[in-house]
Amino acid sequence: MASTDTEQQEHAVALLQPEVEEAYTTDGSLGVDGNPALKHRTGGWMACRPILGTEFCYCLAYYGITFNLVTYLTAELHQSNVAAANNVSTWQATCFLTPLAGAVAADSYWGRYRTMVGMLMAALSALLPLLIKDTSSMASAQEIILFLGLYMIAFGVGGLRPCLMSFGADQFDDGDTSERISKGSYFNWYIFTMNCASVISTTAMVWVQDHYGWALGLGIPAMVLAVGLSCLVAASRAYRFQTTRGSPLTRVCQVVVAAVRKFNVAPPADMALLYDLPEDASSMKGVQRIEHTADLRFFDKAAVVTASDEEAEGAAPRNPWRLCVVTQVEELKILVRMLPLWACVAFYYTATAQANSTFVEQGMAMDTRVGSFHVPPASLATFQIITTIVLIPLYDRAFVPAARRLTGREKGISDLLRIGGGLAMAALAMAAAALVETRRDRAAHAGMEPMSILWQAPQYVLVGVGELLATVGQLDFFYSQAPPAMKTVCTALGFISVAAGEYLSSLVVTAVSWATATGGRPGWIPDDLNEGHLDRFFWMMAGLGCLNLVVFTSCAMKYKSRKAC
Repeated sequence: MASTDTEQQEHAVALLQPEVEEAYTTDGSLGVDGNPALKHRTGGWMACRPILGTEFCYCLAYYGITFNLVTYLTAELHQSNVAAANNVSTWQATCFLTPLAGAVAADSYWGRYRTMVGMLMAALSALLPLLIKDTSSMASAQEIILFLGLYMIAFGVGGLRPCLMSFGADQFDDGDTSERISKGSYFNWYIFTMNCASVISTTAMVWVQDHYGWALGLGIPAMVLAVGLSCLVAASRAYRFQTTRGSPLTRVCQVVVAAVRKFNVAPPADMALLYDLPEDASSMKGVQRIEHTADLRFFDKAAVVTASDEEAEGAAPRNPWRLCVVTQVEELKILVRMLPLWACVAFYYTATAQANSTFVEQGMAMDTRVGSFHVPPASLATFQIITTIVLIPLYDRAFVPAARRLTGREKGISDLLRIGGGLAMAALAMAAAALVETRRDRAAHAGMEPMSILWQAPQYVLVGVGELLATVGQLDFFYSQAPPAMKTVCTALGFISVAAGEYLSSLVVTAVSWATATGGRPGWIPDDLNEGHLDRFFWMMAGLGCLNLVVFTSCAMKYKSRKAC
């Protein structure tokens, strides 16, 4: 009888055990109380909705300042057009560089959540002084206050970007198939939310600033940021949190230094001899191990145990600047493998940057009348934004399920294939712009009626399709391929590629203008486009875009994926 009772108890425990394991996430995430996160009470779309709400608020505030900042500088501070344009460009580039600072702080010390709250508070506190109308005659003092506030906003909002995106992706457990599929959708809806906020900013927010003044025009972004901060904090109990492991950049530098120190040491033929710590070691608790890979063997030298390392280990704790564990070496290898792909993505943004510069200049030389309305050339970018907004739901709800049935991939197609499609769209957009410019230039020289500005719509639509493919794909790629301790830093690479592309675009345009304007010639991009050859510039960019696609395809085929992407 006693044995029967014991068997029944063991059977009951066996039945309950899977339920107990099912109750917690499998990725080691924690709840707000510091205990393992309960799967059905935290994370998922329940936690992502307030995160996307915060994303909408910060984008609404950021773009509400960005799109009309040049008007504020010229009308309120009486800066010249050149000075205002340079100040806006520098500020925007800074906003795309500061994500690295926020990413390092999040992955190293504060964690993503605390970093986001701190960055939002910094941006909000920087925005408040801009609401105060300076009645003094000291324009320099007003400019100092303005630019101090703007660059604090750049630090706060820029640092928020990679944390917010990676924190949202953290809410999905990679060990759960359904949640892993939802993570792919999350990146689509993140960009969808960003573009919706952009549309509202370019229309309603700019209209308020122009008709009701800058006190209200800057007050609205301040209020919106406060709402975003409230949304983020109010849902704290629903979030899943990842632990930090110290500075990822420090660990990367340690591998490089240790490998250089052992430059003349050959890695062993048996990779099992490389230095690693047992599972129960205190420094490896909570750390997801990364298996050794055979490429980039120079960095394996950092994990080679030499005689001096054995002597030092007995006398003192391991010096990480002389001897690194395999997982640490593999983290650096992952970053190195991603760099060629990152460079190709950066050039993609060099091409798409033309939508805000040479596309607008091309539109200014065309007939901007549409019926009885006058269409500002810069507003043609609405075609790009609306294309992305319309296609993202179709891509997520229709294309991905259909492609999943054909390919068996959870995301329908791989991230690398998606990025490659975006690069192709950028090249096609440049070719479409070149064809339009060729026809516009011929019409101008033949004395015909100027072409309608609506002929530019296809090139903007192609840029919008490219954003759907390349921008979402590269953000998903960098996050999914990143080592667990470098998620935010690798996500920041996506934003830094935008800044690199903008800087490279400026360099390319300057170089082309200098090279083609020699000998008294007007060059390809003169002030009067009828005297130049903007079409040749667009064809050059289309050709470089095709070359970039070829390089990207070659790198993608050689890339050793950490997991299915």
